[in-house]
Amino acid sequence: MAIDDLLDEHEQSERVRNWLKNNGAGIIGGIALGLALIFGWKWYGQHREQQSQAGYASYAEAVKAIGGADLKAAQDKVAALQKHDADSIYTELALLQLAQAQVKAKQNDAALATLKAVKADSPVKPYADLHAARLLNAAGKQDEAIKLLASYDSASALEVRGDALFLAGKRDQARETYLKALTSLDVASPQRQMVEIKLTNAGGTPPGSAESI
Repeated sequence: MAIDDLLDEHEQSERVRNWLKNNGAGIIGGIALGLALIFGWKWYGQHREQQSQAGYASYAEAVKAIGGADLKAAQDKVAALQKHDADSIYTELALLQLAQAQVKAKQNDAALATLKAVKADSPVKPYADLHAARLLNAAGKQDEAIKLLASYDSASALEVRGDALFLAGKRDQARETYLKALTSLDVASPQRQMVEIKLTNAGGTPPGSAESI
């Protein structure tokens, strides 16, 4: 292989590495809204008779505070919601929305702590862990990200775990993980295209390519 080819490969690898570090945290944007629609409404339909008016009012106050300029006040509102309504899905959704606001405010450490506060048996726990892993990758804590996502097998979790392995210099394992992610992604999926790019930069070849890995 020519020296120029080696330099090009190294440059491409560094570009991907820098992109993962600089953009990983920002991908959390929008997650709370989607989860509110998927989980919040479903939970409300099943348990609306059990949900107290006071509990919902506290959630509404927390959401209003999260949308304001004072994130400390928002944290206090969410903390109060955790204390008085810890088992409510509304509390979990409030945590996700708070984490999103903290990331936008470049308070990544605070956002990570907020995501880790989501209860282990919560239906939104996989999403909280996914975005926590992205924050860990952005912070250079790849080993923690790898461990956090070890038990997940969704395409998104495998992609982020592959990112952590790539950033940690474990290119063989990164390639294997990216390949696993590709098995459950549609060929026309934008996410699949991104994973294929990452696989290529980790030294692999996407399935269906004329070349072998």
